[in-house]
Amino acid sequence: MDRQQKQEVIGEIKETFSDVMSIIVADYRGLDVPTVTAMRDEFRAAGCGYRVVKNTLVKVAIQGSDVEPMSSILTGPNVFMWSKESPSAAAKIACKYAKAEKEFEIKGGFFEGEVLDAAGVTALSKMPGKDDLRATLLMTFIAAPQDFVRQTIAGPQNFMYLLDARKRSLS
Repeated sequence: MDRQQKQEVIGEIKETFSDVMSIIVADYRGLDVPTVTAMRDEFRAAGCGYRVVKNTLVKVAIQGSDVEPMSSILTGPNVFMWSKESPSAAAKIACKYAKAEKEFEIKGGFFEGEVLDAAGVTALSKMPGKDDLRATLLMTFIAAPQDFVRQTIAGPQNFMYLLDARKRSLS
């Protein structure tokens, strides 16, 4: 790789890592090509990025940025996975593959200004995703009107039950 190519890669990394919500770093040595291809496809389908880059290029790219503390976990060959939409999306997929593949080992990550270890990435993966949070918020909004309607019709409904029970007792 010549100097110009390195500068292009560094520029891409700077641009990519400037607005990510989370970054996961893992050791991928020993994985076969079909597994890596399946992982890449799954990350892309979830709206996440997946890239293998030299640590020296990443260290130069993140120098002086908010992500710079992550350079402490950059040793050995690494794959970088990130998400710009949901902080837990990349962590969920990475943890899934870490359980399924012995060779895939999560080294750590970066989330909200802090460097995470492997346990921190696992905890991040257990956070509810964007869709789960939306569903919870929607149910919160719907709960009050539903309760109001339920309370409003309870009196007349119970009265109808009482009349029906009286009618059955007289027949």
